Amino acid sequence: MNLYAVKAIYVFEMARTFRTIYQSILAPVISTSLYFVVFGAAIGSRITAVEGVSYGAFIVPGLVMLSLLTQSISNASFGIYFPRFTGTIYEVLSAPISYVEILLGYVGAAATKSIILGVIILATATLFVPLQVAHPLIMLTFLVLTSVTFSLFGFIIGIWADGFEKLQIIPLLVVMPLTFLGGSFYSVNMLPPFWQTVTLFNPVVYLVSGFRWSFYELADVSLWVSIGMTGVFLTGCLVTVWWIFRTGYRLKA
Repeated sequence: MNLYAVKAIYVFEMARTFRTIYQSILAPVISTSLYFVVFGAAIGSRITAVEGVSYGAFIVPGLVMLSLLTQSISNASFGIYFPRFTGTIYEVLSAPISYVEILLGYVGAAATKSIILGVIILATATLFVPLQVAHPLIMLTFLVLTSVTFSLFGFIIGIWADGFEKLQIIPLLVVMPLTFLGGSFYSVNMLPPFWQTVTLFNPVVYLVSGFRWSFYELADVSLWVSIGMTGVFLTGCLVTVWWIFRTGYRLKA
């Protein structure tokens, strides 16, 4: 394992975050804070508690997941797409480093950024609502698993995209709607039986449900089912990345 190569890619990607800290950190935190103000304070004051938890506190895990998914995909996709766009990706591919080391550098940096952002948003949430974490270790597990999984997914999008506009298609038109419809702002149990069944086909439901359970021991689906579905998606992303490097898809063209 060439740790120097991994460190070089990792440090470079992390440095880009601090060069654009307003866009990378400050903007998502401000956006999430506005959600707390609008949904938690303005609307939440008119909504009764959800299964014994105030509405403002109930939406915290969903808001963290919303930011985590979008930022993980955005960071990883841009991180690998930009070298492809400028042509510097060939310097990385021709260097004496393996594909695993390349992946660790780019995905590790993207996941780290997302985890830092998630922690900051959780800290910000305490300024608006009383927050409690019943199972900190499980919460951290979901935080890390989700960040790594969707950073891998973003890495795949960055390889697939052949233009800047394509980097935004899946996050905006697929991931964002799935997150809003995945129980971020409501409990799936509130829906009619038919729509409860339909919602279970949304993979984001399992992420939000498991993450929320770590806070309040409230879940729309079993905790182990949530962990299992996250593992399935993680495995699918790893297999896809392995295929990309094996075939050189859009890397060696």
